[in-house]
Amino acid sequence: MSDIDKQQENIPPSPTQTSPTQSEGLGENTGEMPPSADGGVGSNSNPEIDWELQVAQAYQQAEAADDSQDNSQKAEVKATANAELTEEIASLKEAKESLQSQLAAAQAQFEDVSGQYRRLAADFDNYRKRTQKEKEELDLQVKCATITKWLPILDNFERARAQIKPQNEGEMNIHKSYQSVYKQMIDSLKQLGVSPMRPEGQEFDPNLHEAVMREPTTEYPEGTVTEELVRGYIIGDRVLRHAMVKVAAAPEEPMVIEENPPETQEEQS
Repeated sequence: MSDIDKQQENIPPSPTQTSPTQSEGLGENTGEMPPSADGGVGSNSNPEIDWELQVAQAYQQAEAADDSQDNSQKAEVKATANAELTEEIASLKEAKESLQSQLAAAQAQFEDVSGQYRRLAADFDNYRKRTQKEKEELDLQVKCATITKWLPILDNFERARAQIKPQNEGEMNIHKSYQSVYKQMIDSLKQLGVSPMRPEGQEFDPNLHEAVMREPTTEYPEGTVTEELVRGYIIGDRVLRHAMVKVAAAPEEPMVIEENPPETQEEQS
C-alpha cells in the first residue's frame, strides 16, 4: 500500500458528510433543504470535492516531504563528495610538492655529476695531450741523440770528397762506391726529417750559427755568413747541430801617416 493510500485512509470524514441515519433524521425534522438566498441549493459545499481537495493537499505535502528528504540526502552526499574531493586534492598537492622536491634534488645531483664528468673529461684530455707531447718530445730527443753521433761520419765523407781527387779508373770506382754510401746516409736522414743548413750569404743568426772566424771584406755586408766551415743540421724546427761559419766584418781603414806634421805655434815663435 502506498503512502498516499495510507493518508487517504487516515483522512477523517468531512463535517458535511453524514450517515444515512442522520440524513433521515434531518429529513424527518426539516424536510427538504431550505433554499439559499440566491434561490439555489444550500450554501454547504459538495462533500466529494472537499475530499478530493484534502487528498490533493496530502499528496502535495507528501511530495514536499519527499523532496525535502531528497534534497537533504543530496546535500549530504554532495558535502561528503566535496570533502573527499578536497582531501584528494590536498593529497595530490602534497604528492606534487614531494615529486617537485625529488626532481629538484635529482636535477642538483645531475648538475653535480655532470660538472664532475666535464672536469674529469677535461683533465683526461689534458693528460692525453700532455702525455702525447711528452712522448713526441722523448722520441725527438732519442732521435737527435742518435743522429748526432752519425754527423761526424758524414763530415768525414764530405772532407774525403773535397780532398781526394781520383787519378785513374780504379780510384774513381772507389770514390763512387763510398760516395754512394754517403748518398744513402743523406737520403736516410731526409726520411727522418733532417735537413742540412745553407748559411752562405745569409745574415748571421746566433740561434743557427756559431761564428768561429771574422773576415774583413767588402764583398759581403758586415754580419753576413761568408763561408760554412762545418755543416749544420736541423730536424723539424729544432737545431740538431749549429753550423760553424765565417762572418764578414767591416774592412779596416788604412792608417795615413803624414810625413811633415804641422808645426805648433810654439815652434813657429
